[in-house]
Amino acid sequence: MPEPVKIAVYALTGQGYPLAVRLAREMGGVLFATPRLARGADVPFDSLPDLVGGHFHRFDGHVFVAAAGIVVRCIAPHLRGKEVDPAVVCLDQGGRFAVSLLSGHLGGANDLASRCAAISGGQAVITTATDCAGLPSLDLLARDRGMAIGNLGRVKAVNAALLRGEAVQLHDPGGYLRAEDPKYFRVVDDPARWRQGEPGVWVSWLRDCPDEAALRLYPRALMLGVGCRRGVSGADISAHIRESFRAADLSFLSIGGLGSVEAKADEPGLLDAAEGLGVVPEFFAADRLGAVTVPNPSSGVLQRMGTPSVAEAAAILLARGGPLIMEKTPTDKVTLAVARSESC
Repeated sequence: MPEPVKIAVYALTGQGYPLAVRLAREMGGVLFATPRLARGADVPFDSLPDLVGGHFHRFDGHVFVAAAGIVVRCIAPHLRGKEVDPAVVCLDQGGRFAVSLLSGHLGGANDLASRCAAISGGQAVITTATDCAGLPSLDLLARDRGMAIGNLGRVKAVNAALLRGEAVQLHDPGGYLRAEDPKYFRVVDDPARWRQGEPGVWVSWLRDCPDEAALRLYPRALMLGVGCRRGVSGADISAHIRESFRAADLSFLSIGGLGSVEAKADEPGLLDAAEGLGVVPEFFAADRLGAVTVPNPSSGVLQRMGTPSVAEAAAILLARGGPLIMEKTPTDKVTLAVARSESC
């Protein structure tokens, strides 16, 4: 399950406080208020710049009932980049306008502004160019499809082409982006027909993009099944995954999950490896794994774990029956298999 979105709401004036209370309550946010205004569970603060500086990147979104100028001065020293900055929205005291100020797409500020406007009864103010033109934005499409962006800087070139009215190249043989409108995309199934240097989007779970100028998107479709000996380190598991992916030209950015047998649910090295990959591990009962047909069952694994397969069976289960693209590859400590999910 995805982590809950953490929202901070700020009240600076008596006129804006009731609106801030309503926003925090409706969105499950934490309300920060000046000492004069703070009540009950509100968190009082003396200095807004110090408060924001102390926790700016600890929240997914910040909602200020305050003038935009105040907000800009508070957040400016803490900006790192659009791929990591949280959403920032500011509202006037009457809630007439909810302005998406920062991280409109990847950070979700446009959506957050719309939520705030629905609560206040006001108007969301969204200024990102593609939204104003009614066009798809590739960073937003990628986020909504659960994809990783390999080179975020190329989003601008693709979006600019769309704004000029051009249909951009799209190589997406797996159909993961689900964006084939001919008004916006010119589908290129055959890599030989790709036009080098022209704006385009290359969607793949392989490291196979031939064009440095293309926007590379990676569906999180690769599901790892891992078996390991007791006491193996997370570093050993991660090293085997890294080397196997490199040898097969698979993209690390496409890893969507890691699974193993229930008996390994408390294995520290396996948990460490999953955390390093940014996935929540899933553990399956031996009888469920044993019901999966795999190409390389093992009588030895059956004796030890109660199932003829751990790595291959777990990968297939995580991929919801999707095909194995890497049969089990063992070392003396770790066994890895990879299956591909049809969706991400």
